[in-house]
Amino acid sequence: MVLRDSNTYGYDPCGFFGGRYAAPWPELLAEKTGFQVINDGKNGRMIPEREYEFSQFQWDAERYNADALIVMLGTNDLLEGATAGEAAARMEAFLNRCNIPSILLVGPPPMVRGAWVPDDGLVKESKAMARRYEALAAQRGIRFADAGKWDIDLAYDGVHFTEEGHVRFAEGLASCLEVIL
Repeated sequence: MVLRDSNTYGYDPCGFFGGRYAAPWPELLAEKTGFQVINDGKNGRMIPEREYEFSQFQWDAERYNADALIVMLGTNDLLEGATAGEAAARMEAFLNRCNIPSILLVGPPPMVRGAWVPDDGLVKESKAMARRYEALAAQRGIRFADAGKWDIDLAYDGVHFTEEGHVRFAEGLASCLEVIL
């Protein structure tokens, strides 16, 4: 099960009314690995904090009978004004309530200046978030991958993957899974 935001959903910021790419990275990952990948990406999703968000996650995990979770959230938290430290604290609280046996925490690719990223402060916080997530994963004894090392192409907005970005993300994640599985 993949818990993520619009980049997992496959949001195309250049599409008419913000459409969806035909093959977002979860589908590409499934093709590359043969794994069943459940795409639970939702536009605008932030790290679950409220009770109903935890309940919805738990319900989805049970419904899908998920035995592994790839979680890469926090970009929307930053866009809504959270710091990297606050996002990491939210992620820790979420992981404390998550009872899936195998978890891969992915540090999102850093944002770049663009239509949605008007200043370097967001870029700096997005880079810091990956380092904080890596420390959190080490502290919890779970796996970590840094998507910032995969050269992901971002669209004009500075946040969303391009089609090529989805391909590179799927390749990076598949390589990561080969090593850890």
